[in-house]
Amino acid sequence: MSVLVGTRKGLFTVDRTGSGRYDVVDTEFLGSPVSAALTDLRDGATYVALDHGHFGTKLHRRDAGGQLVEVAVPEYPPRPDDATDVNPMSNLPVPWALQLLWTLEPGHAARPGELWAGTIPGGLFRSADRGDSWELVRSLWDHPDRGQWMGGGYDWAGMHSVSVDPADPDTVLVGVSSGGVWRSDDASASWTVSTGLRNAYLPPEQAYDPVPQDPHRLARCAAAPDVVWCQHHNGVFRSTDGGATFTEIEERPPSTFGFAVVAHPDDPDTAWFVPAESDMARIPVEGRMVVSRTRDGGASFEVLGDGLPDRHAYHLVYRHCLDVDSQGERLAMGSTTGGLFVSDDAGDTWTEVSSSLPPVNCVAWTD
Repeated sequence: MSVLVGTRKGLFTVDRTGSGRYDVVDTEFLGSPVSAALTDLRDGATYVALDHGHFGTKLHRRDAGGQLVEVAVPEYPPRPDDATDVNPMSNLPVPWALQLLWTLEPGHAARPGELWAGTIPGGLFRSADRGDSWELVRSLWDHPDRGQWMGGGYDWAGMHSVSVDPADPDTVLVGVSSGGVWRSDDASASWTVSTGLRNAYLPPEQAYDPVPQDPHRLARCAAAPDVVWCQHHNGVFRSTDGGATFTEIEERPPSTFGFAVVAHPDDPDTAWFVPAESDMARIPVEGRMVVSRTRDGGASFEVLGDGLPDRHAYHLVYRHCLDVDSQGERLAMGSTTGGLFVSDDAGDTWTEVSSSLPPVNCVAWTD
């Protein structure tokens, strides 16, 4: 049971050693930022995206037992001369060029070659051949409401969450930073923006406008795919209709701010979050690192911190830095200060694997 840990300075593989504890057992791409990592449980292939900055994005694939080989990256078409899309906050033209490969997600079990990529500046890409080629989903990129996408944390909107409904390969849900949650029920031919999210930073009369919402991360229960959790910029929301509408969960101790959420693969009432103090103070509440878990659909939460730093701890856990295994028992969590923590009992207790890794961008169980 291994964990891929993508960091600002390379990819680390963590596994149990002979002593029974988790430790780093392999390193790859040392010195290079890893923006996304995925092991596709359908065929065992591993994908690693690298952000080389000035030299661009690279994507590598390793088949089970094989070597890493470079494959294609998503590519935007040339920006038309008459394009009018601009960032509504900066008023700068949106680049039609890949800035970051932010997330990789497997397709439906019935489509073994299908992969999805969420990117900055907000493009959704699909591959039908395991990353050998990619196609921009123009129906969403050309949607007239994309002009309202602002982006959060980066200069441009980003596609950070992609979730294919396990019950229907043609139903896809995506989350966009300051661009809302979008759903397609017809194999990406058309898209509908989700409702029910609330933006506390807009004027009251605009708070429920569906497009300028800032979901931080979406998580779907695989066994009950109509249940979708959303960690929003200013709260926690839950959907029971596949992400078409959301209901706010107003209390989530010790705070409702945060970035990460994962859903139990079998229990639709169970999900985990990593709270932070606030938008203005992106640190653990009172310097104590904890995980919040609900087991009753958000009606109540347990605050779990056994084994986590509880004094002067300033770890921040980003969107892709919390993951749960396919059994819903093991959790892995990485932080911006290079902390890596693992739980073998659904978050009841935690073990610190390292406190000195590079800043963590993503974690992913491999089986």
